[in-house]
Amino acid sequence: MEDKEKKKKDKNSSKDDRVTLKKEIGLLSACAIIIGNIIGSGIFISPKGVLEHAGSVGLSLIVWVCGGGICALGSMCYAELGVTIPKSGGDYSYVTEIFGGLVGFLLLWSAVLIMYPTTLAVIALTFSNYVLQPAFQNCLPPYIATRLLATICILFLTWVNCSSVRWATRIQDVFTVGKLLALALIIVVGLVQICRGHYDALRPSVAFEFSQDPSVGQIALAFLQASFAYSGWNFLNYVTEEVVEPRKNLPRAIYISIPLVTLVYTMTNIAYFSSMTPEELLASNAVAVTFGEKLLGMFSWVMPISVALSTFGGINGYLFTSSRLCFSGAREGHLPYLLAMIHLKNCTPIPALLVCCIATIVILCIGEMHNLINYVSFINYLSYGVTIAGLLYLRKKRPNLARPIKVNMLIPITYMIFWAVLLCFSLYSEPVVCGLGMVIMLTGVPVYFVGVQWKDKPKWIYRVVERVTYMGQKVCYVVFPQEDPSETEPLTASKAND
Repeated sequence: MEDKEKKKKDKNSSKDDRVTLKKEIGLLSACAIIIGNIIGSGIFISPKGVLEHAGSVGLSLIVWVCGGGICALGSMCYAELGVTIPKSGGDYSYVTEIFGGLVGFLLLWSAVLIMYPTTLAVIALTFSNYVLQPAFQNCLPPYIATRLLATICILFLTWVNCSSVRWATRIQDVFTVGKLLALALIIVVGLVQICRGHYDALRPSVAFEFSQDPSVGQIALAFLQASFAYSGWNFLNYVTEEVVEPRKNLPRAIYISIPLVTLVYTMTNIAYFSSMTPEELLASNAVAVTFGEKLLGMFSWVMPISVALSTFGGINGYLFTSSRLCFSGAREGHLPYLLAMIHLKNCTPIPALLVCCIATIVILCIGEMHNLINYVSFINYLSYGVTIAGLLYLRKKRPNLARPIKVNMLIPITYMIFWAVLLCFSLYSEPVVCGLGMVIMLTGVPVYFVGVQWKDKPKWIYRVVERVTYMGQKVCYVVFPQEDPSETEPLTASKAND
């Protein structure tokens, strides 16, 4: 009897001591990851671009509402994929599972090479500009100062994420509340202005006065600008394996977060127009600061601090989730195996975090990032469309696959129609920007065949890789994580049935 209890105890203790990614993301933290990743620098940058391309206040507000609605449709599809294929890695893991290694690698290649480092760089630069704004009220902050502060911020948050998953999620929780309070301040002040009768720009007769003839191509570009502000709605799917009870908490977090962000974004833009004319908004490089200067008087310093807190949380969220994409890609053999290792004690993917950190700092050193918003948004939308097309393909090819959540077919079909229209008109309106995005994505094809498919490489290459991996393990104190078979049992069981 004692032997049985001892064996049982040993078995439980070995399970608890297993080196694996820790499940420390509950429902609250899951909502914080989605909201924290969406609300970053976008709501403080994109209103200008949306208004510029929409051509009127009324149409720009419609774009913000519809942008949130499209994100809601996409997030429902991702909820089904997330519980059907319960792997970390988001789009990359789903596309690899459905369409195979090449398509998955191309998404991974474009994301790791340009999409996430560029987005992180934009958010970090926004953070440093707003932090330094009070010290340089009559001029722009120095170029070197903004880059240096952005780099320090990225290095600090990389250290936090390397040290503890719990620290990273707590920072995300706190700063998500902070950024919601900052936007709540803008909304409340704006509503007070409206109650006082300051809503000329919002009157229907004025709101739909177009500064330029509206075209489908320009509206598509307005949606791309809004999509930059909404990007991040799918990021909880990148950390599925670290979510407590993902089959319950993943869809719940999505259904809570997306409508909340859509409401906050729409009300924030209404608040902007309650105190600023369209011309003033288009002339401002820091919309929230201009808003604060006009309405908050001696308390206008609150706005740059609030934006800085918002972007700080956004940087943390992007580092947390994009590092898990590198981790998932390495685990599939599409990136060096060192990136699939986690710290022996902290259980954090330190090599993947360091790669994300270094790539972002390199992008920071290249130059101004704000012109790349359309480009990054195009790659984002391309990834979303391919992933949701995978859901439709999976429904047809593997109808018996276990699906804890099964959305109505009209939802992915509606999303795909919108996606196709947006992509076509974006290509028509900005062929160079979109073409460059396609070119960079397609440069991954030869890399895939040389790096992944070519198995009979010269032995010296394998020796160099092994040596580098061994050195990386010693420096970072990392090992391969042990997988939890219970998380993938439904998927593998349904594969067998198919």
